[in-house]
Amino acid sequence: MSNITLGILGGGQLGSMLSIAAKKLSVKSIVFSDDQEAPAQNFCDDFIFAKYDDKDKIHEFSNKVDYITFEFENIPYETLHELNKLKIVLPKPSVNRLIQHRLAEKDFVNKLNLRTTRYVYIENKKDLEPLTDFLPGILKTTTMGYDGKGQYPIKNIEQISSLNIDFSKKYILEKLVKLKKEISVIVTRFGNNKYEIYEPIENTHENQILKYSKIPAEINEKLFNQSKDWAIQIAEELKYIGTLCVEFFIDRNDNLYVNEIAPRVHNSGHLTINAYNISQFENHIRAVCALEQIKLKKISNAEMINLIGNQITPYRQNPKLNDNQFLFDYQKKEIKEKRKMGHLTTLK
Repeated sequence: MSNITLGILGGGQLGSMLSIAAKKLSVKSIVFSDDQEAPAQNFCDDFIFAKYDDKDKIHEFSNKVDYITFEFENIPYETLHELNKLKIVLPKPSVNRLIQHRLAEKDFVNKLNLRTTRYVYIENKKDLEPLTDFLPGILKTTTMGYDGKGQYPIKNIEQISSLNIDFSKKYILEKLVKLKKEISVIVTRFGNNKYEIYEPIENTHENQILKYSKIPAEINEKLFNQSKDWAIQIAEELKYIGTLCVEFFIDRNDNLYVNEIAPRVHNSGHLTINAYNISQFENHIRAVCALEQIKLKKISNAEMINLIGNQITPYRQNPKLNDNQFLFDYQKKEIKEKRKMGHLTTLK
């Protein structure tokens, strides 16, 4: 039995799965969330409900734990910075600050000589008017926004005048690539050149929300190796500790582009729970709690489908599954239209 207690900031499905993985390793988990209904409280050992800027609760939380991590990147930097003075926060808060800002993130990737889509910083609507060569494109807030939130596709210059967008926020405009497919690579880094890396995962989105993931990805050997190399390069440059996901675009000419970095465990990696000897969640716990690094072994090919909104209902009413299928219900009380409610993994 380990005597380690891990603090997890954020109480959604990723926090739930981190708590489950922690239990498997005999690590106690305490979740801190600003959502009173956070589903992770069903899986962790202790739960603290408070705002992320509540200093008293932050100190109470830090006093109860040995290490601290987070389940999503939009935890306020000030909270992470404050906690890091008290206990070890991994990945480092500075990583989060960089990746919370889309412009800084894109600049960082380009400085590594890794390819991204073309992009430009936008402060107001007038900035968009001379940028016809960036269209069709997608306008994204530089901070916050995930699962399609804070994102506005722009097909042509005529559309700009009708945009009802709050320009008190800052944006980047990204030129769309002629997309062939999307993949992600998940890597857990334990220290200098010490990592475990999962094979590239092929992803399909609907309404800018991940719908379907599968391994193996249908890509050539060059892209298979290049995407893994780039993910390792990013993790090394960040001196990252924990599990990281790099999302990539592949265009019709088989060029690879870094789309986004997620400094955390990732939805596309849910299939690693059943398809590998060590899941992305367990590896994250192992890395941030300085536990043993175990060599990854793939057990099976797999596909994962997200159950969004009402798609969870038939499974809750009558969960008939085959022996090679695994249902995860996130135990979220309220069913909302675009809310991830669970996922189903099928081993192939």
